[in-house]
Amino acid sequence: MTRLTIACELENASDQIAVISRADLQVMLRRAALMLRNVTGVVLEPNVEEALGGLATEMGLSKADLIRTIIREWLVANAYLPVPQALDEESAVDGNA
Repeated sequence: MTRLTIACELENASDQIAVISRADLQVMLRRAALMLRNVTGVVLEPNVEEALGGLATEMGLSKADLIRTIIREWLVANAYLPVPQALDEESAVDGNA
């Protein structure tokens, strides 16, 4: 279960606080506590933090979203992840092979 999933569950529970069972709420809160306990941040150099902050603002993204995008793109570019959209034989492409 991801942090985003747990966050969504907690938000939904807060919207329905009158009808959610105590046991379900207890499970969600324990999961959230466990996730918070196990979170480790990445400490970046000040000049890297500043560059990421400026780029995130320029692109209209949060810094976390920008970092996720950079990491995903790097993993794809270096063949650690598959290319998200495979080309089929009918796809038009520009350039030379």
